[in-house]
Amino acid sequence: MTKGAMMNKPDVLVVGAGIFGLTVAERLATQQGKRVLVVDKRNHIGGNAYSEFDDETGIECHKYGAHLFHTSNEEVWRYVNQFTGFTSYIHHVYATHKREGAKRPEVFQMPVNLGTINQFFQSNYTPDEARELITRQAKNNPAAKENRQPANLAEQGISLIGEPLFNAFIKNYTAKQWQTPAEELSPEIIKRLPVRYTYNNRYFKDAHEGLPQDGYEAWFQRMVETGNRSRGSVTIKLKTDYFKDANIKRLRDDGVTTIYTGPIDQFYDYQFGELSWRSLKLDKEIVNVHDFQGCPVMNYNDLEPKFTRIHEFKHFHPERADNTTKWPGYAPDYDKTVIVKEYSKTWRRGDEPYYPVNTAKDKAMLAKYRKLVEADKKNRIFFGGRLGEYAYYDMDKSFTSALELVSEI
Repeated sequence: MTKGAMMNKPDVLVVGAGIFGLTVAERLATQQGKRVLVVDKRNHIGGNAYSEFDDETGIECHKYGAHLFHTSNEEVWRYVNQFTGFTSYIHHVYATHKREGAKRPEVFQMPVNLGTINQFFQSNYTPDEARELITRQAKNNPAAKENRQPANLAEQGISLIGEPLFNAFIKNYTAKQWQTPAEELSPEIIKRLPVRYTYNNRYFKDAHEGLPQDGYEAWFQRMVETGNRSRGSVTIKLKTDYFKDANIKRLRDDGVTTIYTGPIDQFYDYQFGELSWRSLKLDKEIVNVHDFQGCPVMNYNDLEPKFTRIHEFKHFHPERADNTTKWPGYAPDYDKTVIVKEYSKTWRRGDEPYYPVNTAKDKAMLAKYRKLVEADKKNRIFFGGRLGEYAYYDMDKSFTSALELVSEI
């Protein structure tokens, strides 16, 4: 994994071996010949995008929840294709909802599209008829009637897609995500709710989409190897907590350029307080059936059950069923599958932070931290990644941000 043993003193210290940190490390080694030391407190590289192959089934599982690569950024697409080939996977999501009085839930396409609308309203609307229906229902909301802005997420959602669709597909799902009723959530959480007036249920609209053919760990390992075939080097030191390892922290104090991708508030010892996050509880199960749900992701839009969705990982790689010698867990007659039930939970220190809450209090706090970040640039300390910037990033945006930082250093 490394070029030689632990270097005496690197040119650059990168804290965090996730997408942002590995991209910066590879580029600085390859383009600028830098000796880069990357430290991470986990026992693997890749951050939350890391995947591993289940010991019992051989099925690739995304350890921190599903990560699906998609981008319309041609520079990023060219960059990532240096390290992995991509499958032709196209993401589709389905959702369950039980109508009042029904014996069983129904399964609907997501995001809301013409198929969803016609199934839900048990009709055969044309695109124009469906658009007129949703527009009319969206206007029938409390805020519009009182000529004011929506006061909460429920009013905002109804103003976007109307009450029937909002109540069925958004209201309770969002309440489970935030563990708070929609009537008590800020309207800023939902800026828009896309409705497609065609039968297109492709989830993402980017020009490029797919999953790494050999898995995420192999992809990230090749980034490290590429950095080590250059005139620079990338040394990885795992199970190393930046805040507890005095030798590592001393590098920063000795003037080594530092790229920090951990929580921004933790770096500054929470001097302005803790930024708030949502976390997840992921319950993995091996089920003794070949196919549990028939799709990669099934959302559960009602208040019960308590989980928000189930991932079934074998469906992310249907192409592996064509090579069962290499991928026996994907064989059509293999009678086991791996699922993960995803629950939302309130973040507490020590939990994994997934999604920034970004309340007004958080925004004010972040502004103060960002002033410290700006001042630290003169000390050759730079921040990046979703934790370092307190931002939600799709994977391609992490690559974009990292490539931009490299051009500035």
